[in-house]
Amino acid sequence: MDSLFQTSHTNVEPIESENTPEAIVIYTTDEQKLPTEYADYARVIKGIEESLTSRYGVTYKLYSSSDPNTEYWELLDEDLRHSSTDVEHVIRIYDRLEERTFVYDGDRTEPDYCVHPSVMNNVFAYAQAGVALARMPVFRPHGVSSEDLVFATSDESLLKFLGDVRVRQREQSLRRVTVFTDTRHGINRQMEPVSRAVSRDDVIMAPEIKQDIYRSLDRFFAEDRSFYKTYDIPYKRGILLYGHPGNGKTTLVKSIAGSVPGPVAYWQITEYTSSESIEEVFDAAVRMTPMVLVIEDIDSMPKDARSFFLNTLDGATSKEGVFLIGTTNYPEKIDPGLMNRAGRFDRAYEIVLPDEKLRSEFFYRKRLHEFAGEEIVQETAKLTEGFTFAQLGELYISAALHWHEDGQLDMKELIQGLRGELDKSRKGVWLQNSEGRVGFHF
Repeated sequence: MDSLFQTSHTNVEPIESENTPEAIVIYTTDEQKLPTEYADYARVIKGIEESLTSRYGVTYKLYSSSDPNTEYWELLDEDLRHSSTDVEHVIRIYDRLEERTFVYDGDRTEPDYCVHPSVMNNVFAYAQAGVALARMPVFRPHGVSSEDLVFATSDESLLKFLGDVRVRQREQSLRRVTVFTDTRHGINRQMEPVSRAVSRDDVIMAPEIKQDIYRSLDRFFAEDRSFYKTYDIPYKRGILLYGHPGNGKTTLVKSIAGSVPGPVAYWQITEYTSSESIEEVFDAAVRMTPMVLVIEDIDSMPKDARSFFLNTLDGATSKEGVFLIGTTNYPEKIDPGLMNRAGRFDRAYEIVLPDEKLRSEFFYRKRLHEFAGEEIVQETAKLTEGFTFAQLGELYISAALHWHEDGQLDMKELIQGLRGELDKSRKGVWLQNSEGRVGFHF
């Protein structure tokens, strides 16, 4: 495969653009007169442009971008993994560097490793769109980094390509969930399929709260948006879900991801969340509007980023078309400024422990009655007061295992055992003899 820098490469005369303005320093083949770093960089750019011109017969120009939301690189990687005919490999940049790469592809019908051309050290072109992408290796004293390069035949070609990318990104977002995670090195963005479909019927909670939340979502995603126009209401909403862990907040969010006609994104707050990452996430969200942005564990927002986060949600800088959902297990840690203010979180819903009726509904949906009987379901619902949905789920799994292995079931014993373990966890006392020691005796 050809490379820009190898002995057998033949130079191609470039086609100069008549509209290209003059420069102070002009690249020439006499590189001794040029700054070393510039000569190395310009030689690569010249080689890429000549290769594109030679192959397609038109001039490609280099563009600069400070936009952190470079979805087109993610789509390029996906096109390469799936051998799309829309993208063509033009040439490698450096000889003796990587040509292909391998990755575990979980999106396949049968997940497995796949091998495909590497984005790094290669030039790819979307010829029909008149756009080319190249991830150029940059050699530094302590390793190899990279610089992303975008070439296009014209401003119009580039703008149309970016518009098409946005449409395609949104279509993909309807089938998968975008996950943002703040890391030491910036925002990590991944597209993940919903692991298991959760319907609205799977969500068990107080009917009035459930109806209110879904009604707000359906109204938000209504095609005509007449409600917001009629009553002159800003096209944005924010709700906060709070309550003890395991009470169904995550299940509710999963059901939203599978039931609204718009993209859903998760944002995992970490100690690395900053004003820069906040801005980047909301900029990415705006590109997917109308959409739902879920902020998990919002109480963990670093203190030095809270003011910027509040300002981002406020009037002049707020983002229309974003339905914001925050979740927390510790509402007392939430900044009071987030609550009950237009443009921030308009409503807060406490997801409480399930009462006997909801516990009974949970076990019927799990079909406990099919092997344990109706009486066991009713008895179990009465005896599990104070259990979260997560704990009820653990109880159901234990019951199913015992029934499958033994053909019989002592639900009272299972409940007593699970409640005992929960008490140990709550009190932080795990040993029956708390004064005993764990160790090795010889």
